Amino acid sequence: MSSMGRWDDFHDEWNYYRPDQPLKVEGGLKARSERGAIGATWWSKRWISVLESFSMGTRLTRGRLYARQGQVLSIEVEPGLVWAKVQGSQPRPYQVEIRLKPLSEGDWERVTAAMAKQAVFAAKLLAGEMPRTIEEAFQSVNVSLFPKTSRDLVTKCTCPDWASPCKHSAAVYYLLAERFDEDPFLIFKLRGRSKEEIIQTLRARRLATLPVTPAAPATNEVISEVASGPLLPESLENFWLAGEGLETFALHPDAARIEKAVLKRLGDAPFSVTTDSVVTILGRAYDAVDAALQAEDNRR
Repeated sequence: MSSMGRWDDFHDEWNYYRPDQPLKVEGGLKARSERGAIGATWWSKRWISVLESFSMGTRLTRGRLYARQGQVLSIEVEPGLVWAKVQGSQPRPYQVEIRLKPLSEGDWERVTAAMAKQAVFAAKLLAGEMPRTIEEAFQSVNVSLFPKTSRDLVTKCTCPDWASPCKHSAAVYYLLAERFDEDPFLIFKLRGRSKEEIIQTLRARRLATLPVTPAAPATNEVISEVASGPLLPESLENFWLAGEGLETFALHPDAARIEKAVLKRLGDAPFSVTTDSVVTILGRAYDAVDAALQAEDNRR
């Protein structure tokens, strides 16, 4: 066999230089952005800008095209690892693996301690939003939330392209940005901490900084006075009357998927009334309101 014939066989075997088109996919994960930048929030745009700063060449461009065509079949995010399947030109989808080293236990302790110093971090994270100054908390303890160099990201793909990243891995990079839009805690998970772990740690550290002031015990006289005293005396006569336009108003509350979710999210209060915690008292109040609403709904 001639040397030219062997070279043609090499092309056929590795399928690297042939301009084959990827097989079309039904139901693949397709980027929401059809043109322009991918990513809607500042943190997903930050992820993309970091990757594009690594000078990965045209493979990012081709990966963006794959992401918009829906060639990515699945993405799973684990601590320090992203698994994905991407449909290329071969019948069998390629397996993509992206690794980003998780932060150590000590690094996370220092980061959460830095975040706990500012109440805005806990408030925004509880609301599902990434604070714009979150990177400062990481930088203050000499670590980084996002990868700093291309060496921080280790990519593997079962495709024959020996470049790193290949276009299949690049497609996963872009779709990860939109996953981060939906859930910013995935960035933390990739770095080794789950949403529950971060919120629990922040809550514990915030509570530890609050001054403990024992509540004055409520006497029977005070309780009796509150229970029997007039409420809103200036409007007491018509307080419970429905105003004009509310005659046809109907309330049909549905059962909550998680009972008393707000109270459970806030955690135990650092103070109590007599022997009951404030959370317990509020829980009883919620139950009383719920029972009253259901009774009223049954009467309608």
